[in-house]
Amino acid sequence: MSDIHSWLAEYAKDHQNPVNQSIHKVCVPLIVISLIGLLWAIPVPAEFTAISPALNWGTTFLLASVVYYLIMSIPLALGMVPVVLATVVIVNWLDQQASPLWLSSAVIFSLSWLGQFYGHKLEGRRPAFFRDLQFLMIGPLWVLAGLYRRLGIPY
Repeated sequence: MSDIHSWLAEYAKDHQNPVNQSIHKVCVPLIVISLIGLLWAIPVPAEFTAISPALNWGTTFLLASVVYYLIMSIPLALGMVPVVLATVVIVNWLDQQASPLWLSSAVIFSLSWLGQFYGHKLEGRRPAFFRDLQFLMIGPLWVLAGLYRRLGIPY
């Protein structure tokens, strides 16, 4: 696939059921938050902290994701910037709670994936990432692209 429209169309084939679509609109962002939380919880080399206390595996992955999204679609990448910032704020908040970040992230991750698989059971189709792992990165864009379509924003 060469362009964002092809990727989103292919992803949409596995997400026709309205209940599955609703589940994905909730669970995809939660999976992103929990994945970043899990990465954030991994200790980093002292050199990372010397550069910035906010530099960790989670923020590094988010930065790389924005670059990937820029390659896919500049308008969608720009829309992902507030999502990335919100993710950082939420994960930082989770990190300040009494429960360890890795634990709260693991619980959110597990419950969200259970929701996703339930949605695909209703759909009667396997998740798209079984065909191509890149669909794990397309999921958040698919959610955002739906919002863009409702608002009439081209991408």
